[in-house]
Amino acid sequence: MSTVLLFNPRSANFKFRIPNSVLQIAASIDGLYSWTIVDGNREYKPYDKLLASITPQTKFVGFTVMPGPQLKEAIPFAKKLKSLYPHIKMIWGGYFASNQYKAVLQSGFVDYVINGPGDYAFPALLQALELNQPIHDIENLIYIHNGEIFKTKKAELVNYDNLKPLPYDKLNQQYDIEKYLGKTYLGEKTLAYHSSFGCPFTCSFCAVVPIYNAKWKAKSALGVYHDIKYIKDKWGANAVEFHDNNFFVSEKRVIEFCELIKDENIIWWGEGRIDTINKYKDSTLALMRESGCKMIFFGAETGNDEVLKKMDKGGTQTGQQIIDFAARMKRFNIIPEYSFVLGTPADTQEEVMKQIDFDINFIKKIKEVNPATEIIIYVYSPVPTEGSDMYNKVLESGFKFPQKLEDWLSNDWENFDLRKNPLTPWLTPSMINKIKNFETVLNAYYPTETDIRLKKYQRLILKAISFIRYKLNWYKFPYEIKALHIWWKYRQPETQGF
Repeated sequence: MSTVLLFNPRSANFKFRIPNSVLQIAASIDGLYSWTIVDGNREYKPYDKLLASITPQTKFVGFTVMPGPQLKEAIPFAKKLKSLYPHIKMIWGGYFASNQYKAVLQSGFVDYVINGPGDYAFPALLQALELNQPIHDIENLIYIHNGEIFKTKKAELVNYDNLKPLPYDKLNQQYDIEKYLGKTYLGEKTLAYHSSFGCPFTCSFCAVVPIYNAKWKAKSALGVYHDIKYIKDKWGANAVEFHDNNFFVSEKRVIEFCELIKDENIIWWGEGRIDTINKYKDSTLALMRESGCKMIFFGAETGNDEVLKKMDKGGTQTGQQIIDFAARMKRFNIIPEYSFVLGTPADTQEEVMKQIDFDINFIKKIKEVNPATEIIIYVYSPVPTEGSDMYNKVLESGFKFPQKLEDWLSNDWENFDLRKNPLTPWLTPSMINKIKNFETVLNAYYPTETDIRLKKYQRLILKAISFIRYKLNWYKFPYEIKALHIWWKYRQPETQGF
């Protein structure tokens, strides 16, 4: 039997999550091929582990690649492996591979890209290659054919409940699953879980849109409950992070899940949309809190209604709704975690700065309404949503993604992926400084609750030294705050999670 080596490049320095993406692929070939997972987060020398895991039967290597830190291992490791074992087929999946497929395939060391879910595409590709059969009818595939890049048809999203169960027990034979259940703001043993594919909206700045084309499919509430209950009973999980792009699309499914989980003493967190959950009944929100929902991440993006339209949020979200919804969440003791994207493109630099100032003041209004609201600030970074008005404006400004895969290894492009250094022509250094300095002052006056290491006295000191700055809108040169953040190793949730 041919063997398959699956690699999850390092993405974190601590609090590792179960590598759900490669585990999902392992499930798709379980029983058809022998497989091994190498988790870069759990290996001291992951490349040496990869080499040691290759046998004469290894014919395929699959990498999952997200933008940002994973590229540091994915690019050089794939290049070295391909040079040593040119006969082994190198297959990449994940958001980075799907969105930057031209650079990936033209690198010369990646043979195929799985463009979206690989539950059917990956095993079909392996079988076709082994039997020397044509691959052009395999959906969700990108590859080079006769010197040109060829994209196959996008598949309809599959019924999640019909997929094979994730092989947690086999993963546990390679990596102790209890070590994936880390201590977080949510609980002592937090499980990372994925219960749905895609999102039914078309936000023009979102990397999910080009992959799922505004489609969403979810596992049933009962199926989700059974998975979580299994890991709770076997390994002691007491909290869950739902890493779905949009967990809350269906109120009916949410209600069913809450009814099932509410007696399990599980604290949970997920991602949703303000204009979706704002339509939920009060009874649903109360049930969510009763069932353990502690915090929800929302893409607020901006308080400017015109900019929201340019972002093509695809719903009914408005600035006033963002403020009103924060107040509504306060009634149910569910913390809204709002992310904002500052520095969106405009016709003039004056307009860009005016919008930055608008959103800074808007964020402060939200804090007045509900001080518990967590604020996550990103600097606008383009994603290749071809055809969108916002992306067209980005291209007109002169912005370009790297043409060569290895150019993504620079620190600037890693920061770009983390939305910390946008490399965008319309943003001046003074604009970037203003955004980052405001973020520093805000994080001192309202330290994030998700940093469980911060002591009460540290929070009081941070609030005290930032008081005048925050009240007087004086954000320049906050060196005293930055020094304390460094000294106390303040954790920014937008780059380090919980």
